[in-house]
Amino acid sequence: MGAPVTAAVERPLRADYAGPSETPFAGSTTRSHPSLNREAMGRIFETRKATMFARWDRMSKMFARIGKEITIAVKKGGPNPEANPALRRVIQNARAANMPKDKVESAIKKASGHDMAGYEEILYEGYGPHGVAILVEAATDNTVRTVGNIRHHFTKGGGNLSSSNSVAFQFKRMGVFRLNPAGVDAEALELDLIDAGLEELGESTGEKGDTQLLLRCAFADFGHVAKALEDRKITPLSSELEYIPQTPMHLPDDQANMVLKLVDSLEQDEDVQKVFHNLG
Repeated sequence: MGAPVTAAVERPLRADYAGPSETPFAGSTTRSHPSLNREAMGRIFETRKATMFARWDRMSKMFARIGKEITIAVKKGGPNPEANPALRRVIQNARAANMPKDKVESAIKKASGHDMAGYEEILYEGYGPHGVAILVEAATDNTVRTVGNIRHHFTKGGGNLSSSNSVAFQFKRMGVFRLNPAGVDAEALELDLIDAGLEELGESTGEKGDTQLLLRCAFADFGHVAKALEDRKITPLSSELEYIPQTPMHLPDDQANMVLKLVDSLEQDEDVQKVFHNLG
């Protein structure tokens, strides 16, 4: 399944659900590969993350998620980041999240042990209130517990857990890179990365209000773009595989907040890595 990610659509929402937003790079147009249909690819968007729970709780949850990603990466490719691109990517994301170096090293060492249990990666699909499509990426050592908890969150939040492939077709899985724009010539970078598989380049605003460059590529080109950035000595703020909604759904604020309350509940579950939805 790959490392989990959050897709989103730009939408003014109440302050209690404020989160990252996306705006097209260089004004009103989004840059995309010239051979692609610009109408289909033209808009860069990201769904906002629900932020009801406290900052320290979010940080603890993020560290736990990264810890699981480290375990999964080590189990698949070994503990040496130089020989394990997936682990190298997770370590970069850990740095961006300000995860202490000793915690990262401890997680790698622990994952290297033969008695360390692995995690099964599962994608759950469902609908939230008002028919909003939701995907839930989980990493678990107990699938019975996890599916029961996920179903409970959906039911309590006014939605329902659906069967496999009933929702995922509404999303496109893509590689997503966020860069610090300082010292980066975006137009030159775009031209350099097209051959590696770059499909979209836009401007993003991070959780702290900082400006970021957002790059997207097809799932199959994720490794190619990652290597192209590495060859150019550019270290992303984060690099993820995310499910991008193809048809955003727009709701009034009161109904949108019902959906985000469910998203928040799912994100706080210990087995959940990431939640994606098509709320516009």
